[in-house]
Amino acid sequence: MNFIEQRIAELENYKPDVTTPEDLDVFWSKVLEETRNTPLHSSRERMDTPMSGVDAYHVVYQGIDGTPIHGHYMVPTVFGKTSYPCIVNYHGYHGNKGLPEHFAAYLMSGFAVFSIDVRGQSGDTGDLTPQQQGKTSGWMTKGILSPEDSYYKWIITDAIRAIDWVREQPEVDADRVGVVGGSQGGGLALAVSALGCRHAFAVADIPNMCHLDWAVFNSSGSISEVATYVAQYPDHLQAALRTLSYFDNKNLADRIEIPILVCVGFKDPICPPESVYAMYNRVSAPKQIINYPFSGHWPGDKHIRKVLNFILQQIQ
Repeated sequence: MNFIEQRIAELENYKPDVTTPEDLDVFWSKVLEETRNTPLHSSRERMDTPMSGVDAYHVVYQGIDGTPIHGHYMVPTVFGKTSYPCIVNYHGYHGNKGLPEHFAAYLMSGFAVFSIDVRGQSGDTGDLTPQQQGKTSGWMTKGILSPEDSYYKWIITDAIRAIDWVREQPEVDADRVGVVGGSQGGGLALAVSALGCRHAFAVADIPNMCHLDWAVFNSSGSISEVATYVAQYPDHLQAALRTLSYFDNKNLADRIEIPILVCVGFKDPICPPESVYAMYNRVSAPKQIINYPFSGHWPGDKHIRKVLNFILQQIQ
């Protein structure tokens, strides 16, 4: 067994303890009920795109707190169909919904696409939730002392409502909707899949939001903001870890019931392989993982072909 094979074997057997809070089910039942019962109050308006054969729309719907969430919705009308499978896209940290032409590979493969902003980051979407205490730079420590106030709660419910919105669109086959994301977006794709959303598949590239109690100590990514916060407020460590436990995909993974595709870079300092495998090894649904032993926080340009092959298989 060479070193790479040994490394893979170690990761495949990496099963750290879960940190599931006792009231996890009660918490999410209440949050999901509010998410489903709060009207979307959505709008969609045509927007320009240089791509022919694609109708593009600027969409706004409301988060459960009333924050207007912006997105781009695209339909590949070049195929002349009345109904399309659809991909809901979640972007990485500090990113935004992108431009319609960024999704040409999906559109030209016959998928409608709905890509949303994550609130407060670099898109058009703000954040109306109050800030209850001081935080470090970035967004991860907003509401870190309470799961009810946590930034993670708001972005996960925003992501769920994107699926709800797209399933209502007349051009979309509601039974063939899937979610795709990388890094932060991969974490959101896993979270919404674990929480019983009505979609058919998920792709989570180099996903964040996994094994958070470990990642807060080892990752150089967004979760390191929590480490910075706790360094300043050491008495808040246990409260912060408790809050994170409600949104840790390691604790939610056994709830996933749809096929998932995951990729991981063994040299990734942001979403290290231990964090990804801690989640992946607890998934009992149909699953695939693609290892990139020499990649960091990016799987490479050729990875899109593997993603397309996977999602095309799921909608057949």
